[in-house]
Amino acid sequence: MYQKYIWLKSITRVVLFLVGMALLGHYLGHLTLGIIVGGLALLAWQYLRLYRLNYWLWHSKKISPPSTRGVWANIYEGVYASKLRNREKRKSLGEIIRRFREGTEALPDAALVLDEEGKITWCNRLARIELGIRWPEDTGRKIEAYIREQQFSDFLDAQVYEQPIEIKSPVNANKILEIRVVPYEEEHLMLLVRDVTRLTQIEKMRKDFVANVSHELKTPLTVINGYLEMIPDDGEMPPHMMKKAMSEMREQSARMQSLIEDLLALSRIESSEEHAFENLVNVPQVLWQIQAETEALNREKRHRIFFDVSPILYVYGLETELRSAFSNLIFNAINYTPAGGVIQVTWGFEGQQAKFSVKDNGEGIPAKHVERLTERFYRVDKARSRTTGGSGLGLSIVKHVLSHHNSVLVIDSKVGRGTEFSCRFSPELISLIEDPRPKNLN
Repeated sequence: MYQKYIWLKSITRVVLFLVGMALLGHYLGHLTLGIIVGGLALLAWQYLRLYRLNYWLWHSKKISPPSTRGVWANIYEGVYASKLRNREKRKSLGEIIRRFREGTEALPDAALVLDEEGKITWCNRLARIELGIRWPEDTGRKIEAYIREQQFSDFLDAQVYEQPIEIKSPVNANKILEIRVVPYEEEHLMLLVRDVTRLTQIEKMRKDFVANVSHELKTPLTVINGYLEMIPDDGEMPPHMMKKAMSEMREQSARMQSLIEDLLALSRIESSEEHAFENLVNVPQVLWQIQAETEALNREKRHRIFFDVSPILYVYGLETELRSAFSNLIFNAINYTPAGGVIQVTWGFEGQQAKFSVKDNGEGIPAKHVERLTERFYRVDKARSRTTGGSGLGLSIVKHVLSHHNSVLVIDSKVGRGTEFSCRFSPELISLIEDPRPKNLN
């Protein structure tokens, strides 16, 4: 605690010390020498205190000051009090910075800060995901290294930030990003980046939805109407014809129901406003549940299906969408692989990324069809698709789910050898969790 120092007392001590040295010198016959020796001793004492102060400030690991008396005790106490105040300020500032970071991580938009030269000084997690920034390795790099479009460079050079601009995502060509620039402080800029893909595609989705429904529902409705016209008004028909008519109409009705469900699922995914990177998905549990579901689907085909699932590898995303994508790929492999085949489902690491893959030893897909497989209602063999009950939307659903999670579907197929469908998730989406399954105690 600070106490007012009495300077008269300190000066009196110095004077008494010098007088004592002068009397000692006079007694020894060297008055001047006594005064000089006393002054030098007093100076040496002060320099010793300065050395101790310097050592405490720069080298000592102790925050409390050395013990001393006099004016130096007051100096030490003043420095010590200043240290404590600065320590509290640093602690308070650290808490403010921590809250700021937590707040920015919770933002629904990607955010990053640029200095006067356009170099990145800070970014949140969504910015790392949406723009592919590595943090903190990429601190100090110019934003143009990530957003290479000339439109964006011209926008920054013009320094007119009233309206946002839209560009293609540098990490996902299927996404449209809106960038809003907010100047602050001295020539610093904050960039707010939002995914507006849904808004730019919504009108196209509506048109595609109507066109696709009209086209795909036409065939089953034609079949049902044809059989209904064959049935006489009195309902009297030969039993074998009635049995066939009812069987065909039930099959076409089931096909329409499956088609409508897939269309609605695809529409929900394309128009989803949920943020894909906020929730942690227990992918191992999802795959174990799908594994249980495959047993009923595989009864007739009797494939050998192997699941190799890392139990600790989770990702950030939307569980319902990822479940839909994974199950579509696995069920497609079961349906389109000839009976008695081998299917390998894998979930694990590939380098720093997480990889999901479904590999079969089926007939394979000709190269000319591979690029179009994710188009709506595209079928390699239409007759075979009708036999398996496929709607032609499964891979389109997978494509949009993966696009929502900044990933793409990779198809590797060789005719006569089989096909592998795979996708990868970036390190920013990965989280490792301790294996929740009970350990074998034997």
